Amino acid sequence: MKCPFCHETDNRVIDSRLSKDSNMIRRRRECSDCNRRFTTYERVEEMMPLVVKKDGRRESYDRIKIINGLKRACEKRPVSINTIEAIADRIERNLQERGEKEIPSSVIGETLMRELHDTDQVAYVRFASVYRSFKDINEFMVELEELIKERKSMPATNSTRPRRE
Repeated sequence: MKCPFCHETDNRVIDSRLSKDSNMIRRRRECSDCNRRFTTYERVEEMMPLVVKKDGRRESYDRIKIINGLKRACEKRPVSINTIEAIADRIERNLQERGEKEIPSSVIGETLMRELHDTDQVAYVRFASVYRSFKDINEFMVELEELIKERKSMPATNSTRPRRE
């Protein structure tokens, strides 16, 4: 590990401990050359599948794209960043559990839509309008009518509250 200050590779670990969520090891290190201390984080490299786009291109899975899409859909909505990150975590876990080397982007998109549907219906409609590329107001209305039907069939309690984490 290179020292971020002097770039020397000779350093020693002073302290190691698990992170709060036990997914990483936090290590305090001291450089043997400049004696400055710095922190590194170590975690398991998770093999994510390649994402197959609609046009057949393949690209690496990018968590940042998922989070940015969720943030855009949830903008000015009562959805916390913790909830957005929890959704991204569930998406990643789902992809890893599938064990596939490649996955169509449509699978990720539909999973995101289900998560948003259960979290915040306005964010869901926003995401759906971009993801499904609504061509006109009629397609948009069909989606809204489906939501209204579902809502009417739900029990009266908690039907308007978004899911929180």
